[in-house]
Amino acid sequence: MGKNVGKDSEDYGKKWVKKDEERENVYWPTDRLKEKCHISDKEIYEKAKKDPHNFWSKKAKDMFDWFEDWDEVMEWNPPYFNWFLDSKTNLSYNCLDRHLKDKRNKAAIIWEPEPLEEEKRILTYQDLYRKVNKFANKLKELGVEKDDPVTFWMPMIPETAIAALACQRIGAWHSIVFTAFSPKAVKQRMEDAGSEILITVDGFYRRGKTIELKEQINETLDEIEAENCIVVQRAETNPSMDQERDHFYDELMNKSEEYCEPEPIDAEDTGFLLYTSGTTGKPKGIKHSCGAYGVQAALTMKWIFDIHENDVFFSTADIGWITGHSYSLYGPLALGATQIWYEGSPDYPKPDRLWKIIEENGVTQFYTAPTAIRALRKEGDGWVEKHDLKSLRILGSVGEPIDTSTWKWYFEKVGGGRCPIVDTYWQTETGGILLTSLPGVGPFVPGVAGPPLPGIGYDVLDATGEPVKEEESGEIVIDGPYFGPGMLRGIYKNPEKYEEEYFSEFGEEVYFSGDGGVKRELEIGGQNLIEVTGRIDDVLEVAGHRLGSAEIEDAIDNLDEIMESAVVGKPHDVKGEVPAVFAVLKQGETGSDELRDKIVKIVREEVGPVATPYAAYFVTDLPKTESGKIIRRFLKGLVRDEELGDMTTASNPSCLSELAEKVGYNGPQEIPDQ
Repeated sequence: MGKNVGKDSEDYGKKWVKKDEERENVYWPTDRLKEKCHISDKEIYEKAKKDPHNFWSKKAKDMFDWFEDWDEVMEWNPPYFNWFLDSKTNLSYNCLDRHLKDKRNKAAIIWEPEPLEEEKRILTYQDLYRKVNKFANKLKELGVEKDDPVTFWMPMIPETAIAALACQRIGAWHSIVFTAFSPKAVKQRMEDAGSEILITVDGFYRRGKTIELKEQINETLDEIEAENCIVVQRAETNPSMDQERDHFYDELMNKSEEYCEPEPIDAEDTGFLLYTSGTTGKPKGIKHSCGAYGVQAALTMKWIFDIHENDVFFSTADIGWITGHSYSLYGPLALGATQIWYEGSPDYPKPDRLWKIIEENGVTQFYTAPTAIRALRKEGDGWVEKHDLKSLRILGSVGEPIDTSTWKWYFEKVGGGRCPIVDTYWQTETGGILLTSLPGVGPFVPGVAGPPLPGIGYDVLDATGEPVKEEESGEIVIDGPYFGPGMLRGIYKNPEKYEEEYFSEFGEEVYFSGDGGVKRELEIGGQNLIEVTGRIDDVLEVAGHRLGSAEIEDAIDNLDEIMESAVVGKPHDVKGEVPAVFAVLKQGETGSDELRDKIVKIVREEVGPVATPYAAYFVTDLPKTESGKIIRRFLKGLVRDEELGDMTTASNPSCLSELAEKVGYNGPQEIPDQ
């Protein structure tokens, strides 16, 4: 599978971007890419800006089938809004049924298991349709009804997609919990959502180990008195089963009817909850709609990744995160696209696993996180160079700002200097990508996300709420009512938190993202490109100057000796706080006073003297979440001798003991040795 976009394709190995003739580090689409892309005319930005509601109304009709049309495109009662009022549709129907006429035998999901000795599985649209219908009927038999919550604790296996689409088919909404979270986290989310059913697996594979989820969750299921638990037998671990409560997935499917009528769902009905970390430590249940969310996921998928009939799309995002929902599930299937699902670690059994998958399947669009790129880059160029990646046409970056050095390596080594990089900015709350350069329009600038998409009202404001000037930094917002239809519809059971967190900083008509950005001089279609500098709480206040940690890190990461860095504010008697650098060195490099001087020099040159680091710690690793994001609050706590909080949120808490020793931590909390 995938050979239809391989060496015989007219696209194979073509050059899709060209350098700007006057500006360094600026790239544009070639004429060939413009001819191929769905969108290549920058005038679409102006057209959408003049009448965004009409724009989204037309696109909704283009992207989806509707059982009943809407009476009104958008209702805006700040800070609340609704889209496509009184319309009816079904997300499962739009991902499956409507494709059967001409895509019945087309691959929908190509599943790559982690163990190399296992065969990949290919599910066509017909296969997926049959399995979703059967599972939907079993959910109904178990008592799941429209608007009921269903919790998942599931890895990247096809049954996860089947279960999610089955929920959408009957109007139940799912809450998918990342498998690296603890049973306690599952319990917390089930209790908050009022969920009485869990779908999980006996076990799955990660870096060659079997992760046994069912055995881990049994005690929790007893505590919350769950009514049903459905178990997919992925690893054949023979888990403990409660005869009254637990059901094996295969046994249910063997006794199920093969058709389930898709429930007509209001576009504004809840499609799913996705929990994200809160400042209080309690996760927030972000509510997303059904049809309105689906429209934005599908449209952004089509335009940003330029999906065509024979393309093979590969996102490395786990289904437990919003990227997994929008661009590993609903977006690709809504377009009738072929996509890759990979179960395991990107470096198992060797650091070329992702490149091997791309080559063997003829992947045309590849979407991953800067953290993954940096980790694979650290393993050396040889792992990439041994594979033929000329099927690639578009590369994507997601999850955090990508530094210039990593961007260039991704561009040159993975894309062969041929492919545009769509650097995408969005959030769990926005449901879909909102800032990026469209591949047929450009420009592509290392470290700069791009302009807001057509129909979106992004801006960068200063502390007084006024738009910043070009090349100035501020806080990224969305001006209401110019939201995409995929935006969150609230925080589950906590409207006060929704209003306080997102619509209080600049008033109830302005969505506050919590992220900082710089409005760049470059613009396209009347829209300035925006560089995302990171969370506002990652911004340093040095002698009255606001400095984005990402901006300083970008400069440091340009040094040949540095693989990755993180910058936090260290208290200073005169300046309030000063930058402290934690730097991970490349293999074979050692920390020294000379390297510290180089860090100071490059930061002063590229950011300015005000950003001069006052401390540099050379370390072997940085504390990160399971999704690969650096946990800067730990670093802040270490340099300030403060309480670090719950250290189990780190995927690698053992690195904290090394960091504590490096900084001379004397805070109140005991740091574990491992």
